[in-house]
Order: sequence, then C-alpha cells, then structure tokens
Amino acid sequence: MQQITKAEKKSGIFKYKEDKWPVFIILLLTLIDIALYFTVDSKLFLFMYYLVMIIPKGVICAWNHHHQHLFTFRNNLLNRGLEFSYALHTGVTSNLWRLHHVLGHHKNYLDQKLDESRWQRKDGSKMGVIEYTLSVALTAYPRGYTVGKHFPKQLKTFLICATLSFLTVGLLVWFKPAAGLYLFVLPMITSLLFTAYVTYDHHAGLNTESEFEASYNNLSKMFNFFTGNLGYHTAHHHRHGVHWSRLPALHATIADKIPEHLYTRSLFTHR
Repeated sequence: MQQITKAEKKSGIFKYKEDKWPVFIILLLTLIDIALYFTVDSKLFLFMYYLVMIIPKGVICAWNHHHQHLFTFRNNLLNRGLEFSYALHTGVTSNLWRLHHVLGHHKNYLDQKLDESRWQRKDGSKMGVIEYTLSVALTAYPRGYTVGKHFPKQLKTFLICATLSFLTVGLLVWFKPAAGLYLFVLPMITSLLFTAYVTYDHHAGLNTESEFEASYNNLSKMFNFFTGNLGYHTAHHHRHGVHWSRLPALHATIADKIPEHLYTRSLFTHR
C-alpha cells in the first residue's frame, strides 16, 4: 500500500489533495440533479437533460472506481455520503466495486474461469462487446454479493447502503415519477451499462499469465484527464492501491515490460 507523506497528512479531510476538484464537480452535479427534481416538471426537458448527461455521468464511473480502490476521505461517514452521490450517477452503490472489482476482478483477471469481469465464454472464445457489456452489467450485483460472502464486513456495508440507496430512489420516483426516472433511474442503468462497455477494452482477448501483457494502456492525455489516469491500466493492476494521480509515475517504472501492441493514444477505444 502506498505511503502517505507528511504534507498529504495535512491536506485536511481528503487523503489526497488531487481529489478535491473531481469531488467538487461530481457533488455539484448531484446538487443540480436534486434541484431539477424539485423545480422542473417538463418531461421533454428532463429527457433531453438525461441524454446530454449520459457521457458526463459515464465518466463519473471512473472516479467511483478510484474511490473504491482508495477511499477519498479520512472520515468513513463522508465516504459513505460520497458513495451515495456516486450511486445516483453510476448505479454502483457502496462497496459493490470494492467487492466485485477490487477483491474480485483484480485477484482473478488472469484467470477467465474466475474473473468477475470475464470476457471469455465457457468454451474459451472471446465475447463480443455487446455480450460482454450485458454479461458484466447484469451480473455485477450477484457477483459482488458472491465475493462478499468471503468479506462479511464489506458485504454488510454493501447490503445496507444498497438498500438505502434503492429505497431513496424508489421514494423519489414515487413522489415525482418522471423526474425520478430521468434524473436517477435511467442514469443509474445507463451508467452501469456504460461502465461495463468501456471496460471491455481493458483486457478483452489478452489470454496470458503475465500481468505486463494482460492490459491495454491508453496514453491519450485527454482520456487520462477525464478518467483519472485509468489509461495506465497495467500500472493500475501492478499496484492497485496506488492513488490515480501517481499512476503515470508508476507506469514509467514498468513501461519497458509492456509490449508495444498494448499501447494506444486513442481518445476512445482499441477496437
């Protein structure tokens, strides 16, 4: 686990000062959603807003991912509050990715029989992106729960927070159906699908036992700006407890071990 310096210990409620702006923007979007819920009744406006926000809320999924690897705040209550905000945007509640992704996928990604985000069919063939997207999205909660059986403390938090999150969304839909649907329900579903879709490019087709040959890396500056350096994916798997802001430096220490065909500078995908 990465050491926190004395300077970072003085940074207040945040473990890393680099998280301040991303968190501010994401919480601001949450406040905008809540404000629209109480002030806007136009179904057309709400639907158009939903469409416009598909990509921005999809990008938030990357930051939720980072938080599940290394909690943003020093205070657990603040972390749970941030996770509630993330859940409303991404459809992923507290500890789901911690179980499914951190304690599951990161342990098993080199074994397609066990990988919680497996891209390989039972017969050994490679799934297409749509099949993979539906498979990972639809099994996210069941597989997270299955992993959680081995981590009861993490599972308890997941079950409590998931229940509270879905009850809250249910109440929002009950009081204002259209606003609840377009501002919360549909974005949660879309973002979960979006998350699964974009992760196809991380490992699909790379059947290997070497950690340095099992991930694609995207060196696009814009891609990494919006995703918190998620393009340095081999480094992320090499030491998944390293904060996202430190991944480029970590990547530099292992870059020569990564084959050239696993690099791209595309803003979008490897396909």
